Amino acid sequence: MQNLSAVSSRVRLARNYPDLPFDVSAQPEMAEMLISRTVNAISASEMHDRFVFHALCEMSEAQRKFLEESHLISKDLLKNQETSALLLDEGQQLSIMMQEDDHLRIQAIREGDQLQAAADCVFSVDDALSRQVNFAFDNAFGYLTAWPTDTGTGMRATMQLHLPLLTYFKQMGSVGQILARVGLNIRGVYGEGQEALGSLYQVGNQATLGRSEQETIRIILSVCGQIAEMEEALRARIMDEQKDYAEDKVYRAWGILSGARIMTLKEFYPLWSTLRTGMLLGMIRPDLGMINHLLEEVQDEHVAAYMEHKAEKDAINTMRATRIREALREAGTTAL
Repeated sequence: MQNLSAVSSRVRLARNYPDLPFDVSAQPEMAEMLISRTVNAISASEMHDRFVFHALCEMSEAQRKFLEESHLISKDLLKNQETSALLLDEGQQLSIMMQEDDHLRIQAIREGDQLQAAADCVFSVDDALSRQVNFAFDNAFGYLTAWPTDTGTGMRATMQLHLPLLTYFKQMGSVGQILARVGLNIRGVYGEGQEALGSLYQVGNQATLGRSEQETIRIILSVCGQIAEMEEALRARIMDEQKDYAEDKVYRAWGILSGARIMTLKEFYPLWSTLRTGMLLGMIRPDLGMINHLLEEVQDEHVAAYMEHKAEKDAINTMRATRIREALREAGTTAL
């Protein structure tokens, strides 16, 4: 059964070379050796024509920000941008970050609840690399990593869930308890501290030691499925108990998003959340693919790239509103 609360799935593997220091940021010659070894290993593998190499120091600030907004690189990779690099596949759903906290961070992103597909993708890259190079591995502890919390499988698997009604009915505490019992954690994707803008949460594994990769994937999929069922039950409840309120919120959000001429990100997230909820409640013509992609497309550098315009601070909120209106119109999204 499809998990309609799932916005995206991501799996990341941490890998290190046994003969290089974990942190080579202060040793450019070691960083160059790390990058060269990885590029040569990919070139010698069956994936030789899949990736494009990017040195972060040769990219513009806008290009780096665009990749960060797409979650293809991390903020930690940008800390060492003079000695960091990226291998990016043409479909831009798979990346190999070189010289982050670990030597390699192999990462795949998929839309919706495709966690297994994301995992299969990174495992295939790991297998291809392992046929060419050796990674730091201990028979007792597993893969050795810069952070002890990643030692073991070296895998972090996460699902991004949209949980507006569990948030509205103040049931996120119960969700956190369910996750803690099986060794998973939850945090807001956007926002600071306890705030979760757009009711977007990331659910992932805390431990990488003591469970196999497939067991971790299975548990995350199972628990996220249970949470989605809790959210679905609340959709029925709100339509039964507060239908007028729900319709008013949804149609107001639709009116603002389809007509606004200026839109900040902070204003966008709750409106996006309400509109997506309205789609699942049957009030808005459903197009979850469009609404999921819109989260990325409204980020500053994505808007600027789409509009073929420099992302100037004073103009970006106007360009963002234009992009939102066009996306809704292109998708044929209408209130029912």
